[in-house]
Amino acid sequence: MSEVKTYMVRGTALFNESEFPVRQNFVKYVRALNENQAKERVYADFGSKNKIKRKSIQILEVKEVDPSTVKEKRIKELSKLDKIVL
Repeated sequence: MSEVKTYMVRGTALFNESEFPVRQNFVKYVRALNENQAKERVYADFGSKNKIKRKSIQILEVKEVDPSTVKEKRIKELSKLDKIVL
């Protein structure tokens, strides 16, 4: 079984495409098994929350980071879990 790691995904996205398009930089921390899953997670999050299409998101960098350096509380709490019971 693979270990879940914390990834930092950095890139740009085109927000408010219909009225006044603005390309903004973003840095997002996600928990995933590998880099491809981290990218998919970012695409899914931006698509569902901001209605941004995949072609409008440009991912520049994906790298594994130490969970203790992340400032987001949700990611820190998830990294402390050792198992999930359903």
